[in-house]
Amino acid sequence: MNTPATRTEKDSLGTLKVPAGAWYGIQTCRAIHNFPISGRRPDADFVRSHIRIKRAAAVANQQGEWLSIDLANAITKACDQILNGEHIDQFVVDRFQAGAGTSHNMNSNEVVANLANVALGGECGNYEPINPNDHVNMGQSTNDTIPTAIRLAALVKLPRLLNAIETMAGEFSRIAEQEKNTVKSARTHLQDAVPTTLGREFNGYAWTLRRCSQRLSETRDPLCQIGLGGSAAGTALNTSPGYVDNVAAELARLTGEAIRPADKLAAQMQSMHDVQHLSSTIRDVTLELIRISNDMRLLASGPRTGLGEILLPAVQPGSSIMPGKVNPVMFEMLNQVCYQILGQDAAISAMTQAGQLELNVMMPAMGSALFDAMEWLTNAINAASERNLKGLKVDRERCKGFLHQSVGLATLLNTQIGYAAAAEVAKESEKTGKPVNVIVAERELMSAKEFDALVLKAAQGVSEA
Repeated sequence: MNTPATRTEKDSLGTLKVPAGAWYGIQTCRAIHNFPISGRRPDADFVRSHIRIKRAAAVANQQGEWLSIDLANAITKACDQILNGEHIDQFVVDRFQAGAGTSHNMNSNEVVANLANVALGGECGNYEPINPNDHVNMGQSTNDTIPTAIRLAALVKLPRLLNAIETMAGEFSRIAEQEKNTVKSARTHLQDAVPTTLGREFNGYAWTLRRCSQRLSETRDPLCQIGLGGSAAGTALNTSPGYVDNVAAELARLTGEAIRPADKLAAQMQSMHDVQHLSSTIRDVTLELIRISNDMRLLASGPRTGLGEILLPAVQPGSSIMPGKVNPVMFEMLNQVCYQILGQDAAISAMTQAGQLELNVMMPAMGSALFDAMEWLTNAINAASERNLKGLKVDRERCKGFLHQSVGLATLLNTQIGYAAAAEVAKESEKTGKPVNVIVAERELMSAKEFDALVLKAAQGVSEA
């Protein structure tokens, strides 16, 4: 006997055939047909965050005595299957879909309902005793579950990004300590400047990244303030007694985050400001990473005709035509990712202001852009740290050679002979090619050895923690 390939389901628009083995239902099928846009399914952390909301809602509705213990338990067990990694392939709605995410909300409702009903002895597509709208979606709306799920998913991803940034900062700190006495020429305006150390230079990168990380971590608390329970327009319409507080408390238990109701549910449904704030803070991180990546590429330029003060590990051949060429590909990759994230932030900024009245219908695309930015940046930072920074080497002799060729060393004579006389030394060095320490000795201003000691003292400067 042949097993039917489809089953027929009915909704307010009529009937539609649904794949017989699908845990989703008719409204998800309509979305599949309506939105063949990007070919990208929803972010996995977003899927799980939305299911946590369904689970928390079932608990809150049972506490409010709107949902029987048997039905609530069936819903929570179905949610647990998904949270344990089962049936993730059943979340199939394209990232670009109906405004606000109604299609994804129904995808979740249908999958949970079908899993629960089958566990109770029923059949897929026959929504008894548990209905997707009446029971799984009880007390909820797309308008409050989707923005909450975006915030919860961001909270899941944030520690990974912060860990990646700290790993990179840690590598810069390690190199800085290792090279704290490696004296080199600083450069300002891409021209020779006063002496510094490579340790001081790399400590600057580490400190900057940690400051970025601190500011990024400060975005966490606003994301914990949710509008769940606001229902369709922030009014808490059709919610069970105590639902707003109960569902937030249950989500806090499930996530380990300080989840709590926003002071104004309607405002937290109207506005995506905290999501935009997170995005803009990520953008600020990328701006620093672009600068640092470009510095790494510049310091590693060469090997013979560039600066070549640092040596990045070779991870692949650099050219299909030039034998032996090796490129700084990991920091090139990091740059590309950062530029893409600038675009994601620009899109999120535009979509943040595109909401009208009680709802921002741009949320599906906004969430997708945010999730991509967080995932891509986390992966790119980790790859650059692992594949390049951990194996970075310093050419100390090259640093020393550039240092003694630098006319910037004449600056050290300002307090000894004055700016004008020091400028004459610098001009002679530039004209003749003689190192500054040789000219100083020839003019009997001090011995070359004394000048070299002055250089080291200036390079080390004030000690830094």
